[in-house]
Amino acid sequence: MTKKSKIDHYSDKEALDFHINGKSGKIEINSSKALTTKRDLSLAYSPGVAAPVKEISKDPSLAYDYTSKGNLVAVISNGSAILGLGNLGSLASKPVMEGKAVLFKRFADIDSIDIEVDNSNAHEVIKTIKDISGTFGGINLEDIAAPDCFIIEQKLKEILDIPVFHDDQHGTAIITSAALINALDISGKKINEVKIVVNGAGASAIACTNLFKSLGVKNDNVVMCDRKGVIYKGRDNVDQFKSAHAIQTDKRNLKDVMKNADVFLGLSAKDVVTQDMVKSMSKNPIIFACANPDPEIKPEKVLEVRDDAIIATGRSDYPNQVNNLIGFPYIFRGALDVRAKEINEQMKIAAVNAIAKLARENVPDEVVSAYGGERPKYGKNYIIPSTFDPRLISEIPLAVAEAAIKSGVARKKIQNLEEYRDQLVARLDPSMSLMQGINAKVKNNPKTVVFAEGEDQNMLKAAIEFGKNKLGKPIVIGNEKRVRETLKNIGLEENFNIEIVNSTDKEKREKYVKYLYKKLQRTGQLERDVDRLVRNDRIAFGASMIACKDADAMVTGNIRHYAASIEKLKNVCDAREGEPIFGMTMIISKGRTVLVADTNVQDFPSSDRLVAVSKSCVRVSKLFGFDPKVAFLSHSTFGKPISRNTKHVREAIELLKKEKVDFDFDGEMQPDVALNPIYQEIYPFSKIVGNANILIMPALHSAAISTKLMKSFGDARLIGPLLIGLDLPIEVAPLRSSTSDILNLASIAAYSSGVIDYKKD
Repeated sequence: MTKKSKIDHYSDKEALDFHINGKSGKIEINSSKALTTKRDLSLAYSPGVAAPVKEISKDPSLAYDYTSKGNLVAVISNGSAILGLGNLGSLASKPVMEGKAVLFKRFADIDSIDIEVDNSNAHEVIKTIKDISGTFGGINLEDIAAPDCFIIEQKLKEILDIPVFHDDQHGTAIITSAALINALDISGKKINEVKIVVNGAGASAIACTNLFKSLGVKNDNVVMCDRKGVIYKGRDNVDQFKSAHAIQTDKRNLKDVMKNADVFLGLSAKDVVTQDMVKSMSKNPIIFACANPDPEIKPEKVLEVRDDAIIATGRSDYPNQVNNLIGFPYIFRGALDVRAKEINEQMKIAAVNAIAKLARENVPDEVVSAYGGERPKYGKNYIIPSTFDPRLISEIPLAVAEAAIKSGVARKKIQNLEEYRDQLVARLDPSMSLMQGINAKVKNNPKTVVFAEGEDQNMLKAAIEFGKNKLGKPIVIGNEKRVRETLKNIGLEENFNIEIVNSTDKEKREKYVKYLYKKLQRTGQLERDVDRLVRNDRIAFGASMIACKDADAMVTGNIRHYAASIEKLKNVCDAREGEPIFGMTMIISKGRTVLVADTNVQDFPSSDRLVAVSKSCVRVSKLFGFDPKVAFLSHSTFGKPISRNTKHVREAIELLKKEKVDFDFDGEMQPDVALNPIYQEIYPFSKIVGNANILIMPALHSAAISTKLMKSFGDARLIGPLLIGLDLPIEVAPLRSSTSDILNLASIAAYSSGVIDYKKD
């Protein structure tokens, strides 16, 4: 096994735990049809299934209509070139292939299944894939070593009538080519004149070179190097795939061919390019150092000797990341939607141009959020679109689909391209990237965050992730010996560098006792009582750290009930002036994000409290970039059926109408009326019906029950509950939260500390 990269943010044990906890692995199969009654089962299987079987037997193309074939991609490997780990066998490749399948679903709503073929013979692999290909709308080949990957892909493209795409080759080539087009535009160079050096002669390097030439780079202007040096005409023991790029030259090494080169593309190994080589390149050099995890030369080394260079790497911590995720999900989306027979050169070039064009356009707010509040602008440091750009899902598939239709490989025509664009946008919700955007902002303004239950495994892992992801500085509260034991239990060195604090720190303890006693002395608390509180209660200790500005924010909870944490916090914290304290949960499900309140604090709110909660929700929603549309929920809709239990909801609506607030609201209404656009025809007078993104619940029990049902049975992703209205940036994790849940709350607390004014008058 290779040595772990310095940029990995986890221990091996944590990665193993991630894959084994709950259901093993990363994918599962769900039914797209309701299967709740005997009739449902009869339609889905016997005898109802016979009807589509007979139709498909008469016309095989109907499999696209009656089965999942048209939206199903197989991710296939034989494990001969797994990531950077080499040939570890087909079964060892399964975690990677499952991961690729998850990306297809997450970014392009494509169903995908992984298939590991236990065979190193290229012809046997071809036969296996051919025999099962009818099941799928497309084949994604992955982690297959060269030259077999070329042989397998080429033969399958000849014998199959569905798209076959080796992402290691063509995904990299498409993103790199888009970057090249923009880099040439910025540097003022012409594609048919530039001299290019390609270091590396594997699958991705050869695919990049082929696509460069398809775009207009002259054959004799590209020099390819492998481990033995320049690939030149007449060199011995060069396979057919490398020899296709051999040129007539007397130069034999990388140093020689780098002189006066316009472009360097590295898909090879770290540190093979020196600063002297960079100095020898032409004016405005283009350097794509894409070896992972460490590039052929680090960007900072390039910039030390060339301030005119345009640089891209394969890493996310430098500008211009060549990331296949920008390409493959969307390319397949477009190909599947027109039932393409293949992904041809015209479709690849269409994807290249669509990606390049996106980088030149003004970026949407989602990208600004992902870049920490800075708006990236087309130029040397922004030649490739961000993976956060929500337009990827509409622009790339549209371009690919159009190219498929024009080139004659599409079996299905799209009559209205603008309507198709809208359908693509509707497949995914840009707010799914909400936490990435928040994290980017936090990275831009790092904070010190206290993790109060430092001996809890999930809390400690979240603290470590917070630090390693450069979100800020984590501090954990706990007994140092027990924290060290927990570090060891989660697979890290017990001497792992993380700050641990507790009440044995006399200076801090005395400082916090003094602060708290001043606050509590008129509530019957004696100084010795306050001292005992600070010594024994880590929530009081941590909250005092925030109040006394020894840290910026805190996350607590996880080992006790939410209400118990709130009660402890009240010893140190108050409500923000003019706001109630309540819980707000963010629910992300089926392409929508809604905010639900109050999920955690007060049982039966008055109409005045409902009004106050709605205003606070609107304030918070705007911080997250939402256009607030508030629905006051009930079991009745606009007074039908009438019930005394909805009186306070109706009164809240009337109170808001009198205040003339600057946001849209309506109610009372049932949740399906608030969320389902079908009801707009029945209630055309309401702006909120079918459009709500803030749901104000009539009582805590209805809020808590509905959100937890959504989490457990509705396949929804929940963030929170967020603790709103407190006068300090503190979040409370519900009992037994996951590491990811706690990390999200820590990020939100850090973000809140930077954007909310917590000062008291």
